[in-house]
Amino acid sequence: MQNTPLIKTERLILRKFTKDDIEALFNILKDEEVNTYLPWFPIKNIEETKIFYKNRYETIYKQDKGYAYAICLKEDNYPIGYINIDTNEPYDLGYGLRKEFWHKKITSEAAKALIEQAKKDGIPYITATHDKNNIRSGKVMQKIGMKYCYSYEELWQPKNFPVIFRMYQINLNINDDYIYQGYWNKSNNHFIEKL
Repeated sequence: MQNTPLIKTERLILRKFTKDDIEALFNILKDEEVNTYLPWFPIKNIEETKIFYKNRYETIYKQDKGYAYAICLKEDNYPIGYINIDTNEPYDLGYGLRKEFWHKKITSEAAKALIEQAKKDGIPYITATHDKNNIRSGKVMQKIGMKYCYSYEELWQPKNFPVIFRMYQINLNINDDYIYQGYWNKSNNHFIEKL
């Protein structure tokens, strides 16, 4: 598997972030509303963005394999969001999108294409989690074919407060009945909700 192969969809280009994208990445990471449910605090300036880029993207791009993408519109190839899948268990899917592009099914389009690539590359399954208060993210997971499995409580770091997460999963190259139990086993407070 190639590290972060270029992916094109009807409206989007999914590609690697480059150093030329620092300003675009800052525009994604600085917004408090966009970052409310993400596992980091909003970025405050370009310098912090450069550190984030180096620690996250440069590190992933040096590895043999990886799925860490800028979501760009085909019309200008300018990053408006990001999407990634971890290449180790639990193969977690994560995404973020500038709020002026919400409600246009961009994240769903990007996620479907990325899942298709992961399936081709032999990834066995993909999980995704969302804060139970982030209903929109759960709807994206449902739209792309993921199924709700269970909920669990975690002390969220670095924000340091308890959150109930809902875990979704889609099986690609593995038995349809398999459910990743890692989050369930780590949490003393886990349960199945009626959604």
